[in-house]
Amino acid sequence: MRAPLMNRYSMKFSALVGVAATVAVLVSGCGTDPDEDTVVAPAGTVAFDLSPAQSGRVHTAKVDAIAAEVPRSIRDRGTLVVTGASGTAPPLRFYATDDKTVVGSEIDFATLIADILGLKLEATVADWTQNFVRVDSGEVDAFISNVTVTEERKEKYDFATYRTDNVALEIPKDSTLDYRDRKSLAGKRIGVGTGTNQEQLLVKWNEQNAADKLPAIDIAYFDKTSDYYLALASHRLDGYIGPNPTAIYHAATADQTKIVATFSGAGEALQGEIGVLTKKDNGLIGAVHKAIDHAIRSGTYQQVIDRWGLKTETVTSSRINPPGLPKKS
Repeated sequence: MRAPLMNRYSMKFSALVGVAATVAVLVSGCGTDPDEDTVVAPAGTVAFDLSPAQSGRVHTAKVDAIAAEVPRSIRDRGTLVVTGASGTAPPLRFYATDDKTVVGSEIDFATLIADILGLKLEATVADWTQNFVRVDSGEVDAFISNVTVTEERKEKYDFATYRTDNVALEIPKDSTLDYRDRKSLAGKRIGVGTGTNQEQLLVKWNEQNAADKLPAIDIAYFDKTSDYYLALASHRLDGYIGPNPTAIYHAATADQTKIVATFSGAGEALQGEIGVLTKKDNGLIGAVHKAIDHAIRSGTYQQVIDRWGLKTETVTSSRINPPGLPKKS
């Protein structure tokens, strides 16, 4: 079942205060003290484990019937090789306090899938666009890194969904930008990640604004979240559109920005979904899909959701290749 659509595009910031409060944090410096590897929310609502050890990571048992559906070449190897964007986007995928171990919710979801399939997870990193190349070449088995289902991607890849895709408009804390709809961004400089569905969303809005004879949105492209954080803090951007969980985490921890709207990453007509991406028809997606559904039914999926404060991103079941973000015009 898909989550209900957002009302129009936006949800005003006042409606997000409760969500942000659940992840408001006190950030400790990095170090060897275990307490310095944890970011704690008020009243213990959420405790983000930033340590490389990840002692609280959720694990589960192998399910033989599902594991038997994994292609023999992967079963014989004994590992599930997963790629993802370089780790700079907490709580989804980011570097731990040792600055080299990639952790986060996307690693935890990949771990659950690997456990159920009876495989050892091998998590790797690459630049966003390079991840698709690695899947194409067979260097990796899956791309698990907040990847949105799109109609264009479905032509080359298979998806098994595990989260909804909601994005947020994050602006400087002292900004007076009054977001109502896409027209509010006309003439503004808005950042997005290179090659993301957020970029496609802004391009579509620019086309619609042009039809309404409004100034264009000045789209600024970023490969690293740390770069757009600096641009927002220095007011070189009027706003940034990125994954909702990352925006909530950043707004709460840095105390330099605020969220003024959230919307489906697929636009107003469709609730976007995040999925595990594999090479099309390579025989793996069916097993991955069943592994996700098993995790949902067993409760281990919810444990990962709760561990990383993703309660607004849950799905009740996995879907293979559902309707995705429309193709570019």
